[in-house]
Amino acid sequence: MADTPEKSETKDTLRFFLKLALFVFILRSFIVTSFVIPSESMLPRLLIGDYLFVTKWNYGYSRWSFPFGLPLLPGRVLGRDPARGDVVVFRSPGPDDHDVIKRVIGLPGDTIQVRNGQVILNGRPIPKQRIADFVLPLTPNFNADKCGAEHLDTVAGQGVCRYARFRETLPNGRNYDVLDQGDFPDRDDTVVYTVPAGNVFLMGDNRDDSADSRFAPPMGMGYIPMERLEGRAAVTFFSTDGTAEWIKPWTWVSAARWNRIGEGF
Repeated sequence: MADTPEKSETKDTLRFFLKLALFVFILRSFIVTSFVIPSESMLPRLLIGDYLFVTKWNYGYSRWSFPFGLPLLPGRVLGRDPARGDVVVFRSPGPDDHDVIKRVIGLPGDTIQVRNGQVILNGRPIPKQRIADFVLPLTPNFNADKCGAEHLDTVAGQGVCRYARFRETLPNGRNYDVLDQGDFPDRDDTVVYTVPAGNVFLMGDNRDDSADSRFAPPMGMGYIPMERLEGRAAVTFFSTDGTAEWIKPWTWVSAARWNRIGEGF
C-alpha cells in the first residue's frame, strides 16, 4: 500500500533535515567553523564580541576537529605544524576543556623565556618596538572593570581604555601588536621553557592578561599538543560592542563594529 501524502511529506522533511545536519557536521569538522571572542586575552588584535571564521584543514584533523570532541579519529591525521605567529583555536586541557584562541610563539624544540616583558626565542630577544597607545572605547562588553582603573582615560568626552602597545617581529618576519599593562614578575620574568616534541607554546597578545603556556594548569594552559589544534583564524565576519538586544533587531545594526568586519590574519 502506498504511503499517504502526509506520511510521504514527513519522510521528505526528515530526510532534508538529516542531510542538512550531515552537511553542517562535515562543514564544521573539515572545512570551516565560527568562533566568538569571549575575553580580552588577545587584545589588541581581537576584541570581545568579534566573530571569526576558522579554517579547519591547516593542521590536520583529530577528535578535536569534530563538534563536542567526538572520538572518531585516533591521534592526528594529515598533520602539519603551524607557523610561528599563527593565531589558532584549540581545545584546552583538563576536565573543563573548552575552545581557546592564542598565538603560536614556540614550536617543538624551541626554548622560550620572558625577561623584563620581552620574549626570548631560542636565546635571541624578539624585537619589540614601542608604537602608539592602544585606545579602546568602553562598551558593555568591555567596561571599566575589565579595563582596570589605572588604564582609564577620556577622549572627546568618551570613556576609553588606554594601554601601552608594542610591535613584535618574529624571525620568520611575521609581526603583530602586543599590550603591556605594567610590571608583573610572574608573567614578565619567567623560567626557560623547552617545547616538547608534538607540542606548541602559545601566548595571548594581551601579555599581562592571558592564561597561556607560561603557566601550568589550572592557572594557565601549559604546552598544547598538536592534536588539540582545531584550526587557524581566517577572517572577522562580524563584531558587536555588546549593546545589541535579541528582541530588538534594529540594535544589531547599531551595535555592529563595521570597521572590523573583513579583517584577516
